[in-house]
Amino acid sequence: MAGAGVRLRRVAGGLVRACHPGPTVAVTVLVTALAVASGRDLLGCVLVAAAVLAGQLSVGWCNDAVDADLDEAAGRTGKPIVAGAVRAGTVRGAALAALVLCVPLSLASGPLAGLVHLVGVGAAWAYDLGVKATVLSWVPYAVGFGSLPAFVTLGLPGQPWPAWWAMPAAALLGCGAHLANALPDIADDVAAGVLGWPQRLGAGRARVLAPVLLLAASALLALAPSGGASALGRLALAAAGAIAGAGLLLHGRFPNAPFAAAIGVAAVDVALLVGNGGGLTGSA
Repeated sequence: MAGAGVRLRRVAGGLVRACHPGPTVAVTVLVTALAVASGRDLLGCVLVAAAVLAGQLSVGWCNDAVDADLDEAAGRTGKPIVAGAVRAGTVRGAALAALVLCVPLSLASGPLAGLVHLVGVGAAWAYDLGVKATVLSWVPYAVGFGSLPAFVTLGLPGQPWPAWWAMPAAALLGCGAHLANALPDIADDVAAGVLGWPQRLGAGRARVLAPVLLLAASALLALAPSGGASALGRLALAAAGAIAGAGLLLHGRFPNAPFAAAIGVAAVDVALLVGNGGGLTGSA
């Protein structure tokens, strides 16, 4: 019994690590906060959180299951499958179970809202299953992130679409996140023959472009909602510009500076997106 308990804890721990817990939690918290800010009621916010969590779990587990052989060949012992903490088949089964659960949880916000969210989750699965190795690897990120504001607003009474700026800004945030997320593994990916958009750009250009895309999202979020930047919007945009500029200027001395800048600008974007949640439908 004790041995079975140890194995169970090891598998559970492996599944937690294989789901990419950082991005999974970050995206779930972001969209839930957006739902609260937009005026979704308590039940609606809980449903949004559950649907997004299930979708993100399915995508993270799918990614690790599909990449198991590549991770082993690259010697990525930090990956739970490679480390032997959990089997690839177990992770694959968890991914499918989470995907199945995501369907009713998404549709609980309404048929249209649910369909939009499932399109975004489907795009993320397409990325995991092969699009990641093509020049169009940015498309699933643009679709997946871009669909999230619509998932939130279409669950409101009257099923309104989000304001025109929300989905493009979220899509830019997704594309910038794609570049930033790929940066640490570009060399290994190229060696393994995974030639997505970041790998084709190369580490140098990807480091520079990631903060630029995120800064474009900052500008849209700061300027568009009220037809002109508020004092807080100007401050946020200035902060994002300073962070992005510092990353580019310090690139020669600190190679990871653009990556750190991308994370910083993304944080500003998230704050702006949530802060504009009350006007997400364009009615405020």
